Amino acid sequence: MAHWLYKSEPFKWSWDMQVAAGDKGTFWDGVRNHSAKLNLMAMKVGDRGFFYHSNEGKEVVGIVEVIREAYPDPTAEPGEPWVVVNLKAVKPFPKPVGLADVKAEPKLAKMSLVTSMRLSVQPVTDEEWELVCRMGGL
Repeated sequence: MAHWLYKSEPFKWSWDMQVAAGDKGTFWDGVRNHSAKLNLMAMKVGDRGFFYHSNEGKEVVGIVEVIREAYPDPTAEPGEPWVVVNLKAVKPFPKPVGLADVKAEPKLAKMSLVTSMRLSVQPVTDEEWELVCRMGGL
């Protein structure tokens, strides 16, 4: 199973909104970056990811799971190459893990959240996953 990080501005789509979507989940739309699109296309059902509040909060607040693999983004213009995956909320972090906490941890210095800050959908290594989960109380 691969791990990912999904960034969302809470005023557009928050963790609480993701939780409210229930087990049916929702599609992760609006990705307009080719690297992020390739990450979406690599995802498999069952992959898990961090739900990260960007701009406001700047913290990992929960875990989501891929429940449907990549398909055309219904919000894209006809002929555009963008895709979405469907995600459902799995569990909140008992203690959100802030960007400052991630940057302060030397073992996370190469994490995409630190090195590719603008990328909205990022891969997370198994080691990064375990460490951030521990930092968040899981």
